[in-house]
Amino acid sequence: MNDLIHVAVAVIRNTNGEVFITKRPDHVHQGGLWEFPGGKVEDNESVQDALIREINEENGIEIQDSIPLIKIPYQYPDKQVLLDVWEVLSYTGVPHGNEGQSHDWVAIHDLTDISFPAANRAIVKAVQLPSTFLVTPEPGVDRTSFLRILEHCITSGQLWLQLRSKKISSEDYYELAKQVCEISTEFDANVMLNTDIDSIYSLNAAGLHVTSKELMKFAQRPVGLDKWFSASCHNQTEIEHANSIDVDFIFVGAVKKTTSHADRQPIGWEEFSRLSNCACMPAYAIGGMTTDDIKQCREMGGQGIAAISALWKNAT
Repeated sequence: MNDLIHVAVAVIRNTNGEVFITKRPDHVHQGGLWEFPGGKVEDNESVQDALIREINEENGIEIQDSIPLIKIPYQYPDKQVLLDVWEVLSYTGVPHGNEGQSHDWVAIHDLTDISFPAANRAIVKAVQLPSTFLVTPEPGVDRTSFLRILEHCITSGQLWLQLRSKKISSEDYYELAKQVCEISTEFDANVMLNTDIDSIYSLNAAGLHVTSKELMKFAQRPVGLDKWFSASCHNQTEIEHANSIDVDFIFVGAVKKTTSHADRQPIGWEEFSRLSNCACMPAYAIGGMTTDDIKQCREMGGQGIAAISALWKNAT
């Protein structure tokens, strides 16, 4: 096994919401592919110091503030890397190719059309995903009220959600999902469904979300790369399986005690951090989460928080 190469990586955005990328020289490892800029963390150097130094040397800007986004362990045939990715919150100067490398600003939705090294694919997903992810409560009998609140959530900026229900029939779920997908299409939101794969495509949903038990039954990714695939995970075994079948993002928890599962022992932030750092994809903390937990979640290696009551209640 080769020594681990620790790389500090920057996600730099402009005021148009575009992301700065550079092209690797043809003669280097993964040459000719585009990448998020950064470089190797030297011995006795902090990740933040490496990030500031590398981005200044390569792209001519001074990073003023940044926050952790995702850590990606990745094994290439010839080397093992750990991409330590940080989102740049503020900087001075104009990013460019200080060493003559090609560079560009790319809209977030166009990133999937760019040729990146395999390890960068999870960064693309992390850039596209939000810091809050709404999981809907049981729809109940008053579907009109449910859909009204859901639409308000979406129009208030909650553009990613999972339509979750454990108590209605598959037929009722399909009919509700049809209405939810119509609303999401109108407002350019993204809905993950807990349903069969054919329904994901017929309803033109964003993707499929599965429970941890369902996850372990899949030997390979069940949907194409044109759809998102997410899963709930509770331990390292499940996360390693999620890694092996190319899950796009995961929900990890429960981090804190919840009223719905008062008898379940929460895993806590330290275990969440350990588990999320085993994942090769963005990980959301779930279980008792509020928006006040986003900062700690990011510091622990998570993408953000997934929640039912906190995000649903805040939109009413």
